[in-house]
Amino acid sequence: MTAPPFLLVGLGNPGREYRETRHNVGFMVIDRFAREAGISLSRVQQKAIVGLGNVGDQKVLLAKPQTFMNLSGESVAALVRFYKIPLDQLIVVHDDLDLPFGTLRIRPDGGSAGQKGMQSIISRLGTQQFPRMRFGIGRPPGSKQGASYVLHGFSPEEKKELDYLLSRAADALKTFVAEGLEAAMNRFNGNQLEK
Repeated sequence: MTAPPFLLVGLGNPGREYRETRHNVGFMVIDRFAREAGISLSRVQQKAIVGLGNVGDQKVLLAKPQTFMNLSGESVAALVRFYKIPLDQLIVVHDDLDLPFGTLRIRPDGGSAGQKGMQSIISRLGTQQFPRMRFGIGRPPGSKQGASYVLHGFSPEEKKELDYLLSRAADALKTFVAEGLEAAMNRFNGNQLEK
């Protein structure tokens, strides 16, 4: 019997109007990983756009749930069940308001930190015990509300850094698959722009 793949999930909202927004940074990381690994994201399965490929000799399944953020758990739980994926081979990438822009925080488990997509996944899987990568998007300036801020695009200054940061995040995912969670945490946790 073939071993189940690693499942790398990026969170975001479907639709052109959301494509470049902060809330879709999970999708952007998966797109970057797919491009660098030569994996085509061209199929729809379990309410997600998916692509299957390899990192070294490890099989990976990339997924971008198309349910809208708040229902991401429907798609993720269905993929986990379908492919019989052990939860330590799942990692979810999502935006985080509480981390400075460009900071990566990889963890083996934990709560949702108020992120609605993560709340949905935790609820559908019935556990918080699965790895995640938080990608810092920073707090909104002044009195701007977080809910509106996440649906806006990155500033011109942030866009200059974004290409590098997306590559870093994709490298962290490759490390997770090839070398394990601890190696990814040791190498990539922290503010990438200060290094």
